[in-house]
Order: sequence, then structure tokens, then C-alpha cells
Amino acid sequence: MGTGRTLNKHPRTRPIKSQGEKRRRSKAQRARLVKFGLDATIVAKMQTEEVRKLVQKPVLVKKIVAKKNAAPKTADGAVAEAAAPKAKKVTAKKPAAAKPAAVKPAAKKPAVKKPAAKKPVAKKKEAAE
Repeated sequence: MGTGRTLNKHPRTRPIKSQGEKRRRSKAQRARLVKFGLDATIVAKMQTEEVRKLVQKPVLVKKIVAKKNAAPKTADGAVAEAAAPKAKKVTAKKPAAAKPAAVKPAAKKPAVKKPAAKKPVAKKKEAAE
């Protein structure tokens, strides 16, 4: 729904966003996440930015719910898993000294292009005297 002609008539300003409307939207988004299957206590503890991001991607929410249902964990683990986005696991790597240092060949320099040849300028016809 557009605003139509309302804002084109002068003098008129855009409507101001109110805190009450913001709370109403936030409450509706939280209810939507609960309908997707997330626990209400987990959703209540989330920040509004996290709620907005999860509402925008319902497929991601369904995956989180499926994981939680497949392997039940303690209450604290479930809260941390649902509230925080996935983090990459850090694995210990072998020290760099264990591998022999390979000598890389020198990189070739790109060929330098010659400037384009100038086209001969057409001579102006001299005015007949």
C-alpha cells in the first residue's frame, strides 16, 4: 500500500515512527518465531536485531529447530545455540616449521602494452583565395 497523493500535497511531512508501533512490530516478530518452533523463553531473551534477522530467514529457523529436536541438550546449551549464529570451529593446526619451505618461482611481469598508434589527422583544406 502506497501513501498515494497524501504526501504530495504541500505542506505535508512524512509520518513519524512511534515507539508503540515499534514494540507492536517486535512483539509480532517474536510471536512469528515461536510459531516457527523456537522456544518462547529463548525468543524472549533475544535482542531485537537477532529476532529481525531470524524472521527474515524462516528456513534458517527451521534448521535450528530441527537440530534442537534431533539432539536435545541442556537448557543452557539450547539457549546458546538458538540465540547465537553458527560459529566456525577452531582446530589446532600443525606448526609451520614442520613443513619444508617451498621455493616459489619468480612471478612473471605482465606484458606492457604499447600505446595505440595515433591516427593521421586530416589536413584542413585551405580556403581558396
